[in-house]
Amino acid sequence: MPRPRTSSPLSSLTRAARAAGALAALALCAAAWAHGDVTPQAVDTSALPKLGDSWRAENPYRASEAAVRVGSSAYNQNCARCHGLEAISGGIAPDLRKLDDECAPMKDGARRQACVTEIDDYFATTVRRGRVRNGAVYMPPFEGVMNQEAVWAIKAYLETRREKPLQAAQK
Repeated sequence: MPRPRTSSPLSSLTRAARAAGALAALALCAAAWAHGDVTPQAVDTSALPKLGDSWRAENPYRASEAAVRVGSSAYNQNCARCHGLEAISGGIAPDLRKLDDECAPMKDGARRQACVTEIDDYFATTVRRGRVRNGAVYMPPFEGVMNQEAVWAIKAYLETRREKPLQAAQK
């Protein structure tokens, strides 16, 4: 007669470790699947004035309704999966409504404009080159994928989503 199998503490631990590993793998697969298609999507910028090959230092489409429409679509196709719908982050990536919050309370118009221009440059550089820290990609580069018209249209859209609107210029 065969002897009944007894489980040793080691085999129970091995089974538990394998089950935990399988659950972790399943969670990672689900997260990747829920993340959706991460392939950059083409942006139709034909409705916008062409900007040429040289990158602008500041957003030439600021307050352009056509650019905001293009930027809204481009943002939803390429940015929302990480930065959140309507630029409201769920914590996985920076909340882009707050991008130029530090400029908003500035009363001096020239200083505020310099701040906004600096943020424009930071934004365009980040979108073009991405962000890597300690070898980990926090944001992929979009240079060669999106033209500058698309990048500035997204920035024009984000400016309509600001958490803190810029103050009117002081005289």
